[in-house]
Amino acid sequence: MWVEGTIQGRRDWTDKLFSLQIKADISPFIAGQFIKLSLQHEERRVGRAYSLVNPPGSEYLEVLAVAVEDGQLSPKLQDLDVGDTVEVSATATGFMTLDELPRADRTGRQLWMLATGTAIGPFISMLKTPEPEARFEHLVVVYGVRHAEDLAYLADLQALATANPNFHLVLSVTREPFPQALQQRIPQALASGELEAMTGLSLSPEYSQVMICGNPGMVAECQTLLLERGLVKNLRRAPGNITVEKYW
Repeated sequence: MWVEGTIQGRRDWTDKLFSLQIKADISPFIAGQFIKLSLQHEERRVGRAYSLVNPPGSEYLEVLAVAVEDGQLSPKLQDLDVGDTVEVSATATGFMTLDELPRADRTGRQLWMLATGTAIGPFISMLKTPEPEARFEHLVVVYGVRHAEDLAYLADLQALATANPNFHLVLSVTREPFPQALQQRIPQALASGELEAMTGLSLSPEYSQVMICGNPGMVAECQTLLLERGLVKNLRRAPGNITVEKYW
């Protein structure tokens, strides 16, 4: 089921990367879930999934998107301006949520969030709720992009790090130098131990929950490295340490 949404605001991070704020009446959702947006294209509806960046209870929905060359929907979304309309799925869905993580004390000391590109969106939504800080002693966000200008919501993340001494922000900018950022891919930094060195924390099956969201290559490589270290996939029937979501 679709409902009509109205663009309330937008932010252009680069010439391709943008955020839309949308007013739409959808069902209550859980931080980390996604909606679908759709527009008519050549007499048919074209819909795509976008994670919500805003926390539950916000006055509007917010999505972070990149305009893909020759894409059927994203370039048209980028053309939307305040007052324009877009169709929004009436219900959000998805299992990349804190509700899916086991609540056993032994696995609740560290929450690691590994993201590339626009996949930072669901983590921003979660971090804007009180639950992560209430449940975990340490929060780690690892945010990987190619160019520094692609670091959407960087100021929000830096503010969280300033406010909470147990919030660790690790940036990875692979195509250019950037102050205090790694210049290597997240899997490489994980394999070398650089991620742990930058945070002063150690990943372990006993104390760590790891959520990985982003491009399939990064997700697969990081998951393999973590499995080799004894962490296990988190399943409803068998709670573990690793929760993943691929972004295309």
